[in-house]
Amino acid sequence: MSTPEIDQPAPAFTQPATGDQTISLADLSGKNVVLYFYPRDATPGCTTESQDFRDAIEDFNNASTVILGVSQDPMASHEKFKAKQSMPFELLSDEEGAMCKAYDVIKLKKMYGKEFLGIERSTFLIDANGVLRQSWLKVKVPGHVAEVLEAAKAL
Repeated sequence: MSTPEIDQPAPAFTQPATGDQTISLADLSGKNVVLYFYPRDATPGCTTESQDFRDAIEDFNNASTVILGVSQDPMASHEKFKAKQSMPFELLSDEEGAMCKAYDVIKLKKMYGKEFLGIERSTFLIDANGVLRQSWLKVKVPGHVAEVLEAAKAL
């Protein structure tokens, strides 16, 4: 699978989400969308990244931008993570990995000398017409949310 291309329609999705919902890209027409893919709920980097998006939610709302976090964790884990961190946005569960494959975020990773397939921290900015406008791959958390916010404001 290849990485989605900038200025092309973003890969469509329909996924289970926190709050007992199902969210699809089509439902979000007319709003900008930030999809941030992260490896696991409640791990240090993922928690910091989610808190940074949480803390900037008003600015994203003012830019007509919806935030959605995505990982392969099950819904129960997402609900717990969202509640514990008081996240004002939804988390999508992609246990089957179809959405992760469509956005090409599953990569070979190494930890403690072992190789495994997992989500590479990545963020995608989709405009109100469903067109992919920017992507950040191999994301480093510090300063990332501010960069995404500036790009969202520029749309």
